[in-house]
Amino acid sequence: MAAGFSPFAGLRGANWRGDLVAGLTLAAIAIPEQMATARLAGFPPHVGFIAFLAGTLAFAAIGSSRVVSIGADSTIAPLFFGGLAIMAAPGTPHYAALAGLLALIVGGTLLLAGLLRAGWVADLLSIPVLTGFLAGVSIHIALSQAPAFFGLPPESGDAPSRVLSLIRNLDAANGPTMLTGVLCLAAIFIAEDLNPRIPGALIALADATWASAHFGLEKKGVALLGRIDHGAPLPSFPDIGLSDVRQVFGLAIVVALVVMVQTAATTRAFSAEGVEPDIDRDFLGAGAGSVLSGLFGSFAVNASPPRTAIVAESGGASQLSGLVAAAIVAGALLFGGGALAQAPTAALAAVLMFVAYRIFRWRDMAAIWRATRMEFLLVPVTMLAMTLLPLQQGVALAIILSLLHGVWTTTRARLMEFDRIPGTTIWWPASQTHRGERLPGVRVFAFQAPLSFLNAGIFRRDLAAAMERDGGPLRLVVLEASSIVEIDYSAAQALRESIQNCRKRKIDFAIARLESVRAQRSFARFGVMAALGPDRLFVSVDAATKALTRL
Repeated sequence: MAAGFSPFAGLRGANWRGDLVAGLTLAAIAIPEQMATARLAGFPPHVGFIAFLAGTLAFAAIGSSRVVSIGADSTIAPLFFGGLAIMAAPGTPHYAALAGLLALIVGGTLLLAGLLRAGWVADLLSIPVLTGFLAGVSIHIALSQAPAFFGLPPESGDAPSRVLSLIRNLDAANGPTMLTGVLCLAAIFIAEDLNPRIPGALIALADATWASAHFGLEKKGVALLGRIDHGAPLPSFPDIGLSDVRQVFGLAIVVALVVMVQTAATTRAFSAEGVEPDIDRDFLGAGAGSVLSGLFGSFAVNASPPRTAIVAESGGASQLSGLVAAAIVAGALLFGGGALAQAPTAALAAVLMFVAYRIFRWRDMAAIWRATRMEFLLVPVTMLAMTLLPLQQGVALAIILSLLHGVWTTTRARLMEFDRIPGTTIWWPASQTHRGERLPGVRVFAFQAPLSFLNAGIFRRDLAAAMERDGGPLRLVVLEASSIVEIDYSAAQALRESIQNCRKRKIDFAIARLESVRAQRSFARFGVMAALGPDRLFVSVDAATKALTRL
């Protein structure tokens, strides 16, 4: 954690006017979004306000970023709703208790990750896999909200069956409900196109609520939220047992990993210029937000890239913007139940349809397609896994695919040969466009990846094959090691064997440019330096060739 940590440190010297405007804008965006996300999570709309308050207050006090917005999030809501709905019926006390328990476990996991400085875990999902993951989530959001958008009965089951059911029942869609949803969605898109800071969702919800009250839309079959009577939330521990913990634990770890990935990505994307983001401390803030949310009867929270972007674009520069938004949302929670009673559920469905559109990243998909067709395959594969499999399994498979992608990339590294640029002391990878020179009896090789058990066999075979291809007597082999930033035990043994094989053939072996301190320690610890012998480690290839060939 960063030295000199102080709660609400960003408030000192805050830009009061900018933060006030950003807070008002954030509240206008958050109120309809948090209500819609709560429904997506299987809760009454006002519970989303509790999640926003818990996440915002905890992160403002503990997190490092001054603009990141924490609260109910449409990325994780379908994940835990799909898992918890199998264990308990949504809307029941048991479902609420399980959601609270999940929030506590997610929060505890993030707190532990922050304390252990485990920010690297956030890199488990590559960009192609993350893009496919979000596309799958967006499909789930759209399918879950389609019945409310079209005025149809709620659907259950897997994604294909829900699509088929929706197609079969479209002729029974309620016209006024569908018109309400379409108009709200159009208003949100228009506002976004004019200026992202315009609270299109709030305007659409307010207009739909006014139309419902003045034109009697309920009598025409338009479903309304209805009055929600509640007092100030009070803290309590979820009423759960040991069997509940066993059921929820695996799902909570999956949700925690997603929260870590999204929180880290949001923090990095909106960090101040020239300031290194403190990912671990932001894990602490997000974790505390989930714990607080679970204790006050809500669910797990997450960082929101769209809301964070709104804060940054509106001039927010400190935690004050979040606190202003929290105060407004608290007012809506305590005094807004009557005003929200006439809000059509189709309007909230439109809000989530827009969110689904936003997280289906067409531009990222197109950029990946243009850059690499092979990695692009990860996008549809992950999207289909998220869509066709149970969400918990889909997330696990997405993480596995990302790790396999990393393994595949590592195993693609091959040994390459260097030659010297004429008239210089620079040794450079040999290629068709670069014609260098070689010294008699000297071969210089490099392996441009960390050495591990994944590629140790490739390294050993490539080196042996390259030495056999040499046309004349070989006196010296130099390994240019600037890219070997780490080595594990298996790879160290392969390197030792290669050095010993050279010695048996009366070929000298040297290592140049071993710049990584971690690799240097590993070379010594695993016996590579002992096998290499004294005076065989050099700062450059040129130094090695001059010292060992007496040129």
